[in-house]
Amino acid sequence: MKFEHFALNVPDVHAHVAWYVTNLEFKIARQLPDPPYMHFLADETGRIIIELYSNKEFAVHDFAAAHPMLFHIAFQTPDARAVRARLEKAGATPFSENVLPDGTVLIMMRDPWNVPLQFCQRAKPFPMP
Repeated sequence: MKFEHFALNVPDVHAHVAWYVTNLEFKIARQLPDPPYMHFLADETGRIIIELYSNKEFAVHDFAAAHPMLFHIAFQTPDARAVRARLEKAGATPFSENVLPDGTVLIMMRDPWNVPLQFCQRAKPFPMP
């Protein structure tokens, strides 16, 4: 079995998708032009997919009220602090920074809609396909 995608109902899918494409380097893998405007976004490997949509029939999770350790989207990066600086200019807000004993840097932020994002600069990165 292989992981296919995870999905988030967001208040403004078009703005959210534009921000993720511009700032997190996602590519639109597939999209539907009609409500609920499902957009499937792929990371640089094309293997990890996030689905964003706006379905008014269902509640949007209150990410601002939840601690990022309950849910977050994590990214591997060679320079987490540079990502933080760039994303702050793009409207993301910093939440925390932790440096582990092995030198791994973990930076938690919230996107402009409060979805928690973590940027992992690991001393020993996970192998990627």
